[in-house]
Amino acid sequence: MICHIKNHGPTCRKSGYRVPSCFSLQARKQRVQSSIGRNTMAQEHDNLTKKWLKITILADPALVDPISDFLMGVADVGVEIGVDDQATLQTLNVYLAEADLQHSEKNRIISEIASYLKEISAIFQVDLPVITTTDFSEEDWGSTWKKHFVPFAIVSDLIIAPTWEHYEAAPDEKVIVMDPGMAFGTGHHATTSLSLGLVREVVQGTTGASVLDVGTGTGILGMAAALYGAAEVLGIDNDQEAVTAAKDNVRLNALERIMQVAATPLESLSGDYSLVVANIIHDTLVALAPILDRLTRPAGALVLSGILQGTQTENIIQCFQNRGFRLKKCEQLTEWSALLLIKEMS
Repeated sequence: MICHIKNHGPTCRKSGYRVPSCFSLQARKQRVQSSIGRNTMAQEHDNLTKKWLKITILADPALVDPISDFLMGVADVGVEIGVDDQATLQTLNVYLAEADLQHSEKNRIISEIASYLKEISAIFQVDLPVITTTDFSEEDWGSTWKKHFVPFAIVSDLIIAPTWEHYEAAPDEKVIVMDPGMAFGTGHHATTSLSLGLVREVVQGTTGASVLDVGTGTGILGMAAALYGAAEVLGIDNDQEAVTAAKDNVRLNALERIMQVAATPLESLSGDYSLVVANIIHDTLVALAPILDRLTRPAGALVLSGILQGTQTENIIQCFQNRGFRLKKCEQLTEWSALLLIKEMS
């Protein structure tokens, strides 16, 4: 079993590249600052928060994404997900600092979660998830989550490994080392692996590729592009803490000469790129379509993900086809899609 943190935080109040609606079933993105991360770091500094409420939900795997999105909205925290490909059910945990909650607020959150579980299980026609709560005292938060994060293959030849574990790579493997304690996503989500597969297809075996990673977060997609042979990569994010986290990861992987990270507004970028990657959400991709078009050079590639199968995928394909892009490939995993589009020569 692997556990990881899905870190949306209070994204419904943020503007820019990552603007999911916290309560929408259609909203799904990661890599925005987590309240859990903020609370944990504050605790480590001032040692004031010692009591925690742990809410655990045992649910059908089909419900993991909508439930986690809802939890991050109603409780304004990150979500820890137990990942076990052989299990028939999956666990979702949220941790609330007791010092931050009135008794009535705690009851409200639990009640809203219970009501939502009934609603969403009926929509998906699966068994009602089981919810439990546990009060516990803080001992060593760092060692608690560290024991669950082990090296894993995000795609067949790319391994994500934590800083505290040595991973001996096979000759055909590439490794990204990162510290998930920085309170951002660790890359387990389907949209990340889908995007990576397409990035690899575009970049591997080329020379001189320039890559723009829009909403870079931890920098995984940009760093992967660098490892697969891109000559230069720019990762941008409108969250300064994401920028800091990505810069740290780039430094950890000795990729500073290839990849730069900045909080530069997307609309202020000039020039164009042979590959533009945006693993965000449907509505934001539509809103950014004119800028993504401008930044993709003729005959260049555009990789888009964070899109649900069905209507969202069809909308995005139509949106970019109307702008002169040709769909080369659509990859799908669980309920998610990733698109590889080529900008036609004018």
